[in-house]
Amino acid sequence: MTKYMITVDEQNYEVIFSSNFSISSHTFSASDRMLQFNIETSLESKNIGEIIIPRTLMDGEFTVLLDGKGKHTIDIITKDVEHNSGGCLIATATFGSELSPQIQFLREIRDNTVLQTESGTNFMAGFNQFYYSFSPAIADYERENPTFKEVVKITLTPLLTSLTLLQYADIDSESKMLVYGISIILLNIGMYFVVPTVIIMKIRKRVNIEKLDGKYA
Repeated sequence: MTKYMITVDEQNYEVIFSSNFSISSHTFSASDRMLQFNIETSLESKNIGEIIIPRTLMDGEFTVLLDGKGKHTIDIITKDVEHNSGGCLIATATFGSELSPQIQFLREIRDNTVLQTESGTNFMAGFNQFYYSFSPAIADYERENPTFKEVVKITLTPLLTSLTLLQYADIDSESKMLVYGISIILLNIGMYFVVPTVIIMKIRKRVNIEKLDGKYA
């Protein structure tokens, strides 16, 4: 992980770049609002880097995936950034980095399974529109509140566990994608809503019984 200080109008901004390749130099153009990194890698594939930029400078977290060894130039321009097309903001804030195993797992499921079918692509388009309407605020609050971050981590565990089923599924058609997708959704509804509701009802029933026993004892 490397930290860079960028000064604009006498204000200092810290940009964090984590990667498995080398960064030889960087420049920032305030007039063009463009951040440029010159990198060099010896890996043919699976070059990955995470760039965290203050929202007041360029607003966002970016993931870089490169194929091919050698020298590359990465240009980040504010006007070209589409914030709703990136990674999972909440999960990234929860697990600390785009390079974490959990985030890589989510990315692989999305790219190699869900987006390989038309129904999966349509689902992701609708989901992203909904998800990115609230996820930036939650991700920001996670970074400010470690306790809330731990609560979110516990909450995400059942979801991540259920998604592992897709790793073993042979999805080679639209119908299979729909069947597995609906099954995963129903499974999560059961884990997050039905099971807690049943437990709460049983607890309330037991409490009421104990109150009645105490009343007529």
